[in-house]
Amino acid sequence: MAATSTALTTKVESGSPYQLDAAQVLKASKALISHIKTSEKAAATTSGKQSLIKDDDDTDATPIWLQLTTKKHIIDQKRFKPIKISVPHALNTSSTSSICLITADPQRTYKDIIASSAFPAELAALVTRVVGVSKLKKKWNQYEAQRKLYAEHDIFLADDRVITQLPKVLGKTFYKSQSKRPIPVSIMEPSPKSNGKKIAKAREGPSEKTGGRGAASAKAIANEITKALSCAIASLTPSTNTALRIGYASWEAEKLAANVEAVSLALIEKHVAKKWRGVRSLHIKGPETAALPIWLADELWVDENDVLAEEEVQEIAQANIGKKRKSKVLDSAKAEDVEKVADGKKAKKQKLIEGNDDNLDREIAARKEKLKKQKAEVAKDVSVDDVPKASKRTRKGKAVAA
Repeated sequence: MAATSTALTTKVESGSPYQLDAAQVLKASKALISHIKTSEKAAATTSGKQSLIKDDDDTDATPIWLQLTTKKHIIDQKRFKPIKISVPHALNTSSTSSICLITADPQRTYKDIIASSAFPAELAALVTRVVGVSKLKKKWNQYEAQRKLYAEHDIFLADDRVITQLPKVLGKTFYKSQSKRPIPVSIMEPSPKSNGKKIAKAREGPSEKTGGRGAASAKAIANEITKALSCAIASLTPSTNTALRIGYASWEAEKLAANVEAVSLALIEKHVAKKWRGVRSLHIKGPETAALPIWLADELWVDENDVLAEEEVQEIAQANIGKKRKSKVLDSAKAEDVEKVADGKKAKKQKLIEGNDDNLDREIAARKEKLKKQKAEVAKDVSVDDVPKASKRTRKGKAVAA
């Protein structure tokens, strides 16, 4: 009987190992989609009753996530602006989605552009609210108002110029999860250039290239919104784990696998230091499922210098031990250091160590006794005649006082 393989993932048969195996990705995608559907059917059968709140499209909306684990932090500082990654299959294709567009001031400029005939009617129907950042700060500064705004819309888009202000404005209501974090869009009028250099902008009204008052044209804004709806969004933080939504459980396995490959390649090539050599693993998972591996690194470190020898680990551990819990190794090392000190310093050190409170008390008592004897001898030697007598002035002063 042939021995069965226990490997979690498979590598490509030819070429560099630092690439995804399409067969492995497709296999994991099929297994994950099948498991999610089976689990949902089992849960519905076990409960025995259908929820009145549950939507018919809940299975379609079950997201599938790609988890990237790197050997070092993917970035050094937290970024409040998410990155967009183009995918072959769009993530937001619903014709009934409600979009809220957060813009730089003035908001009226963008409202007029979206309401104009130059803006696509189908896309304009999805953008149900346009709000400027100043109005957002005034009207939705309370927690309950933010929760209401969060529930009223499915997708939030934000101007590139104000996207970094929104974490402070919208708070944990929007940023505690990634489901409805604002997606950045560039709806600003492009800066004019001459010979590759920026030149001063001329004040002009709406045209085919611009929407007037610092806004891009209706066509450019529509293209930006369409692009943002079709992209995968990743929020990078100073950590070794990055997760982003790449599909849904209702998709076919081939569609999901195509998105996995596109997102993995773009994320690793553009944002991971050392690229594939800086990646530890890639997994796909559902909201309540285990993560299925699609690629695992053979080495868990980037350079050999990152790995500490056992002696170095012990030295670090001993250095962190508190003074009250010193190890025997440190005590013996200190004893050797004392022996190497000069004879004079060593003798002085030993004298201090030998001294204690009992010896000190005896020395103090002996000195007191000696002082008493000296005072007694002095008192015997001094006679009464030797004591100085009071002068006339002293007597007169005493009489006046009396």
